[in-house]
Amino acid sequence: MSDTVETPAPADGSAATSPVDERAPVESLSREQARDEAEALTTRILELRDAYYDRDELLEDDATYDALLRRLEQIEHQFPELQSTDSPTQTVGGRAQTQLFSPVTHAERMLSLDNVFSADEFAAWAAKVERDSGRAVRYLCELKIDGLAINLRYERGALVSAATRGDGVVGEDVTVNVALVPGIPTRLAGPADQLPDLVEVRGEIFLPKVAFDELNVLQREAGEREFANPRNAASGSLRQKEEGKTPAQVARMHDRLGRLRMLVHGIGAWSRPPVAAQSEIYELLQSWGLPTSTHYRVHDSAEDAAGFIAHYGEHRDAVEHEIDGVVVKVDELELHDELGATSRAPRWAIAYKYPPEQVNTKLLDIVVSVGRTGRATPFAVMQKVRVAGSEVRQATLHNQDVVKLKGVLIGDTVVLRKAGDVIPEVLGPVVELRDGTEREFVMPTECPECGTPLRPAKEGDVDLRCPNARSCPAQVRGRVEHIGSRGSLDIEGLGEIGAAALTQPDVPSTPPLVTEAGLFELTLDDLLPIEVIVRDSETGLPKLEEDGTARRRSPFRRNPTAAEKKQGLEGPQPSAVALTLLDELEKAKTKPLWRMLVGFSIRHVGPVAARALADHFGSLDAIRAATAEELAAVDGVGGIIADALIDWFQVDWHVEIVDRWAAAGVQLFTPGHPGPGAAAAAGGVLAGITVVATGSLEGFTREGAQEAIIAAGGKAASSVSKKTDFVAAGPGAGSKLGKAEALGLRIIDAAQFAILVREGPDALPAEPADAAE
Repeated sequence: MSDTVETPAPADGSAATSPVDERAPVESLSREQARDEAEALTTRILELRDAYYDRDELLEDDATYDALLRRLEQIEHQFPELQSTDSPTQTVGGRAQTQLFSPVTHAERMLSLDNVFSADEFAAWAAKVERDSGRAVRYLCELKIDGLAINLRYERGALVSAATRGDGVVGEDVTVNVALVPGIPTRLAGPADQLPDLVEVRGEIFLPKVAFDELNVLQREAGEREFANPRNAASGSLRQKEEGKTPAQVARMHDRLGRLRMLVHGIGAWSRPPVAAQSEIYELLQSWGLPTSTHYRVHDSAEDAAGFIAHYGEHRDAVEHEIDGVVVKVDELELHDELGATSRAPRWAIAYKYPPEQVNTKLLDIVVSVGRTGRATPFAVMQKVRVAGSEVRQATLHNQDVVKLKGVLIGDTVVLRKAGDVIPEVLGPVVELRDGTEREFVMPTECPECGTPLRPAKEGDVDLRCPNARSCPAQVRGRVEHIGSRGSLDIEGLGEIGAAALTQPDVPSTPPLVTEAGLFELTLDDLLPIEVIVRDSETGLPKLEEDGTARRRSPFRRNPTAAEKKQGLEGPQPSAVALTLLDELEKAKTKPLWRMLVGFSIRHVGPVAARALADHFGSLDAIRAATAEELAAVDGVGGIIADALIDWFQVDWHVEIVDRWAAAGVQLFTPGHPGPGAAAAAGGVLAGITVVATGSLEGFTREGAQEAIIAAGGKAASSVSKKTDFVAAGPGAGSKLGKAEALGLRIIDAAQFAILVREGPDALPAEPADAAE
């Protein structure tokens, strides 16, 4: 919904397209058509406002609401006689109040903000501001928090009320609950004679990302539905009453309120002291002990302000709270008075709305996929939608219990999130849009690929697995693809398509690879006959030839060129992919031992543990000969990994993989290694240094960052603790970043991380005295 200087967006995320996109241009409408559409739009917008502000229900996403409102604005601009004083384009927020809380009248109305959605629209707004003001303009840019707008009223320095925005004139009295939110002073700092008799402070109450993740963990543990997004969790936490609750429920309510935070960003009614700029107001608010954001800057030009917008558009995941845009305000207060306001929004401020990171889409089906470890995972198959810069059709639902906990039904409209580079996640259903045609998902009892009955790996496991590890086509395909991945042997040509062709071709009936044991025995004679069915990228269904048969192609052969035919070459020739794959397989035979260990898909053995094992033992034979105690004693291994190694080597077809790889010339040892436990002490610029890499670090894959730490002699830890020396954090860092901040650890970005692993800690610039931002 329309966001404001003081108010939250009424929905987190948005649909990639809106219901109004397909409607006729406003210019082509007759007056009767325009009137009918304006009435329908007004009814729908008010329904959405009532649901959002009064009942905390999300019936549509943010972009859909914005599109509806903009369409109404366009119609009213084209037909001014249709605009009334109570039109949604002329009013703010929800209705005056609900029955849950007492009404509070704001001393000064809380206005909304107009929105822009592109660089061109922002430039046009700034040009009008500068043209109307007649002089150079400085712009204050701040992040638009996706939270709940609150108005704090202080009289002679004491907090007397806290109220939601409501309709901009009357809000809800939530003073009792706001008093439990950390960081909000009940009395302003400073000498009493220097505090205003009355001041209204405007800001946003929100739930930090780390606190949101922690809260949802508690929801899961309690068997309750998880919150779809931080904004709704914050609103739901604040708009509660203790009446009728048990002591345990009150304790949980207080715990949720204690996780909330507030940042203030403006002032309503007050007797203005001698300040000349919005940025000076922020300094004044901070001097009063009020929490203000560090994420704001004053820029001397609209071009610089546009740069601020672009920067946070690319780095929004690095911010500790959810944002969906940037608010740009004219910094000079005198210009606020000159530029004035419309009936609903100031002309001296604008909200730049980013493309959505949450959208609504249709859940078409839930299918079960089997991975390389045999785990059967439900996947959501959705109507394709664009979110966070990419198109998404599928998202994991983890297991059948998660499907139940999220409460999604096949056919639901669901909320989808994709922050930065993380895997798309279905947050939950939009229950209000159900029409009765939805159906419940039923977890299959047999493997969809090989028909083997599914079962837990051990008693008490939630996940179901296919126990046919050796022969299940899905598991073999997954393991072969894993061997070719960057984190393992990094073999070009052995990605998803290559692995599927080698393990599940349409022709021949017996695939070249029944297991990965024969990988390094492959020849051109094995590759050239392979044919696979060509499938439609949208539906997954086979494409058909004119005669109705499935279309096939071979990724490993091609027809001879005219020049080759002149040279006497006849029949299929190996494709570049085939030649590259065989060449890459030959090179992979001498890759480091730790990469081979990763390639075996031994449970719990990732790059860090594999590196430790290879460095300590020096050969696969020595690892096989070691006892569980000897394996567990290796730093970075431990009992769980030791047991997994012992178990893996006791399976006959696992031993077959090792034996056939060795017979094919694969080097399963580290040349020159002195033997188990005799490796030289690790050196390097990070010797004795523990580093945690989290989030997306530019220039490094996740595995690459860990490798860089280890190669520099450091310890690549997976969790943050007091023993951690550095935390390298990029966008999407999540809870590890929050824990690092809480422990006061040194946090570095991708550029500093590159220096650290190359030159060591002494090469880093000195840490600023104030490293809060």
